[in-house]
Amino acid sequence: MDDKKKKPYLSWMITIFGAIALSIIFFFIIFKFEEFGGVISKLMSIVRPIIYGACITYLLRPICNFYERFLIKHTKIKKRKTINLLAVALSMISAIVIVYLILMIIIPQVFSSIMTLINIVPSKLDDASTWLDNVVEHESIYGKYINDIYEQAKVFFTDWITNVLQPNLQSVIEGVGTGILNSLMFVKDSFIGIVVAVYLLTARRNFKKHFRLILASIFKPKWYDMINEELIFADSVFVGFLNGKILDSAIIGVICYICCRLFDFPNAMLISVIIGVTNIIPFFGPFIGAIPSALLILIESPIKTVWFVIFIIVLQQIDGNIIGPKILGNKTGLSSFWVLFSILLFGGMWGFIGMVIGVPLFAVIYDVIGKLVYFGLKRNGREDMIEEGEKKVFN
Repeated sequence: MDDKKKKPYLSWMITIFGAIALSIIFFFIIFKFEEFGGVISKLMSIVRPIIYGACITYLLRPICNFYERFLIKHTKIKKRKTINLLAVALSMISAIVIVYLILMIIIPQVFSSIMTLINIVPSKLDDASTWLDNVVEHESIYGKYINDIYEQAKVFFTDWITNVLQPNLQSVIEGVGTGILNSLMFVKDSFIGIVVAVYLLTARRNFKKHFRLILASIFKPKWYDMINEELIFADSVFVGFLNGKILDSAIIGVICYICCRLFDFPNAMLISVIIGVTNIIPFFGPFIGAIPSALLILIESPIKTVWFVIFIIVLQQIDGNIIGPKILGNKTGLSSFWVLFSILLFGGMWGFIGMVIGVPLFAVIYDVIGKLVYFGLKRNGREDMIEEGEKKVFN
């Protein structure tokens, strides 16, 4: 049998073998999911410092490139390796200094706000208790209603402490211990991640070159160009969106602090931190941060709470229509519906992290789907179905 006759049989053998292998892998994942999940969890715990380092590298890469261009232009250093090392050192020092200054400014203010709350809450509870006693003493219909609610709440909490809290007290203590251990592990992984980030930043161009060589060895030139183009697009979307959103949130936090001080809102720094951090989440962020912030103000002044809610609505409109577009532009190219959809989808899957990266991630997926649709229409000779305004999306 010659080679031409052998090729179909060889192809069929490879196909059958691949199908059997995939079936075995699928069976293993479905029926051994707990063991498989345990392996994945163990692997993630091992590589978590590397993931942290990769994230730090991705965020600091634009700063590192800026320092490198600055050193090339304004210094007489000729060796590219020396310039690269200096740029990495300057970017890491800049990041550490910025984080240190932010923490030194925020932590004392936040601690002061928390201590103020701890001192105020007992007196506010005493005032509320006195008010309830006065209402109940008048034996009005409201007083009887409040008294009934109070008795039911007392019975409920007594039963809950007796039947739920006390039997599970050991589990609660173990949970607190686990939380402390996880915090220590996070600190350890973050420190290792910083070390990993230094190495990754130093060798960032080598990694990029090696990755392109791997792609070129796997895919044909046509597919390589398409994948490389999409990766460049994804990189520009993620870098532009994440860095822009961090800057936007920092500006909103500063504006919130200044206005809270001007309007004499209590716990100004703590509220500004909450608003600034949650503003990283597109669309829902300002409202998520407004809820705990309004509750903090409500403890001291219900009237100021109303004014604070109005202020947050105005601030959100300013951010959404003026500050945000100026900083972010249209980095993602998504409509408001798809932004909302991506936040709900990836937020439901991955929580806070999903809400933050959901928009740029979905923008990349949307772009890939658009190009595949355009490719399919072009292959079938139906390019005429795409309207003029859609060509920018699909081409």
